[in-house]
Amino acid sequence: MNARLRCLLRSGCVALPLFLLADRAAWAQSMEPRNYSNAPQGMNFAIVGLARSEGGVGFDPALPVKNPDLEVWTSILGYARIFELAGQTARVDLVLPYARLSGTADYAGASVSREQQGLGDAIVRTSYNLYGSPALSLPEFSAFRPDLIVGVSLEVVAPTGAYEPSKVVNLGGHRWVVKPEIGLSKTLGPFVLELAGGVTFYTTNPDYFGGVERKQDPLYSTQAHLVYNFAAATWVSLSATYFQGGRTYLDGKASNDLQENWRLGATVALPLSRYQSLKLAVSDGVYARTGNNMSLVVLALQTRWGGGL
Repeated sequence: MNARLRCLLRSGCVALPLFLLADRAAWAQSMEPRNYSNAPQGMNFAIVGLARSEGGVGFDPALPVKNPDLEVWTSILGYARIFELAGQTARVDLVLPYARLSGTADYAGASVSREQQGLGDAIVRTSYNLYGSPALSLPEFSAFRPDLIVGVSLEVVAPTGAYEPSKVVNLGGHRWVVKPEIGLSKTLGPFVLELAGGVTFYTTNPDYFGGVERKQDPLYSTQAHLVYNFAAATWVSLSATYFQGGRTYLDGKASNDLQENWRLGATVALPLSRYQSLKLAVSDGVYARTGNNMSLVVLALQTRWGGGL
């Protein structure tokens, strides 16, 4: 067996977490294992995925609705590329979702229904591994044994999604969102322990429901993952995330919507061939201060090419 094939079969070495940006496309506070893993330089990844959420307004849990019973189907197209930056591994991800929303929620004491379909907010994410993730060719990568990796990332969500200011629930946020994050990954035999912390900043929505201006405080988040690598590029992950903050202000008046949420999730990745892999991710809310919980399932097919593959 040649070195390139061994690389592909060893612990899912080039199975990047791009598909979990499908999770983020469906829900703003997603859980992303293997976010700071290494991969051969020049490699490209494409993703097609489908996500289904049920319950609350996952992409904006601070919306002023109660007892939400909403279903959102999201299809996702994504692309990622690995490149070298100052001798270490860097990556850029692009994701564009298209979604359909339907269901009911209570607003101002009355039950209202909502249906909408269209583009979601596009996502651009760049990441850079500061330590422990050297830029390697595919033959070099076949001998690479990760230990401690420390990385940073910056995610930008653009207001490309469908938005109607006359409606309180929308697929698009009509504002920019920026999230810097720092994370680390520690390999312990077949196990990988990952920790990450970030803060999400929101620009002002000048045309919110009712013609008011909506501002939002930063949202602070942490996530942890325990990944187990099987043979033949199969891996599973158990994940947890906690986020707090994000109070909103309508025309300067503070709302009673400070967020404090816990979620748990799991991910399974299975190889289909040298170039493709299939992944399934599920997550559910454990606790939500605002009462706006939801469940999420993501299924995605990932294809890789380039980098000497």
